[in-house]
Amino acid sequence: MEERKLTGFERYLTLWVLLCVGAGIGLGKTMPELTNKLDSLSIYQVSIPIAVCLFFMMYPIMVKIDFAEVLKAAKTPKPVGMTLFINWAIKPFTMFLIAWFFLGYLFKDFLPGTEILKNGQEVELWRSYIAGTILLGIAPCTAMVLMWNYLAKGNDGLTIVMVAINSLMMLVLYAPLGGFLLGINAMPIPWQTILFSVAIYVALPLVTGYFSRKLIIKSKGREWFNEKFLHWLTPVSIIALLTTLVLLFSFKGEIITRNPLTILWISIPLFIQTIFIFGLGYFVLARFLRLSYQDAAPSAMIGASNHFEVAIATSVMLFGLSSGAALATVVGVLIEVPLMLMLVSICKKTSFIFKECNLGLPQCETVQTIHNKTINLQKEVLK
Repeated sequence: MEERKLTGFERYLTLWVLLCVGAGIGLGKTMPELTNKLDSLSIYQVSIPIAVCLFFMMYPIMVKIDFAEVLKAAKTPKPVGMTLFINWAIKPFTMFLIAWFFLGYLFKDFLPGTEILKNGQEVELWRSYIAGTILLGIAPCTAMVLMWNYLAKGNDGLTIVMVAINSLMMLVLYAPLGGFLLGINAMPIPWQTILFSVAIYVALPLVTGYFSRKLIIKSKGREWFNEKFLHWLTPVSIIALLTTLVLLFSFKGEIITRNPLTILWISIPLFIQTIFIFGLGYFVLARFLRLSYQDAAPSAMIGASNHFEVAIATSVMLFGLSSGAALATVVGVLIEVPLMLMLVSICKKTSFIFKECNLGLPQCETVQTIHNKTINLQKEVLK
């Protein structure tokens, strides 16, 4: 069976993010005038440099989606229904509760200070950090989950379908869920800005990706699109992500150096939430629904991982580049890769607990048993 591996960049994404943290802090310390000048370049409270970077973070994700695959969802109602239930009925609320318990209660004394948001309102930093976790919790992954599923040897078709469906669901549910939970957290709810952020950072790249995909495939062919265009587009997305992180941390350098454990306090509820959502989906619901391993793995991981690009974009637009909410969304990037790689490893090591009752088999057999039988049969044929 083909051995699936991450690229060099993907494998060391956490390292690149940490380097960007250092570069951003250094930039903020040595050239504060430059960072303030960049942040002041805005239209209707939208930072132009950040908007450009975030668009190029999102577009490469959206252009990969074939929305024709959504029609195939009816063929796999159980894994699709399970994923939607976790992503939109469970995850946003457990994220808020877990974040509030740790950041608003247990670690509250370790997160002192206040900040002034873009609208001039002063809020406690711990409350702003919770806002960032909320924005992560309502953004199910539609990008890196393709790689996590690939590594776990799951159902690629189902994953593509869920990426398309979640992208569409975000257009409808992201703003109302975000506004509701931010209101409970006593954060300002600029509804126009929330809707505008969804339009700019989800709808615009989604529509652009859809039509440009059709145009490119029609004029150049699917093979050129997959082999050439997407290959060229990948570094563009990477550069945009890293540039955004440098700018974000250039504004948070003082807070981080003054409270170096801030990132640790924020990462703890994010870690617990990810493990909880994955365990609920993979070990509980997937087994209850008698899913195959190939469907269970991506269904659980798409809920566990976060669409941090949208979360970063929204936090910057709502609360500002220097806000605690923006910092919390970046912490999500820091822990995403090592944590999801750990979950991929758990999936592969526990695949035997799922049974596939395929038509024609005398009894239910584990995926590992079927695989072993296939290998033995191949050896017999070679003899």
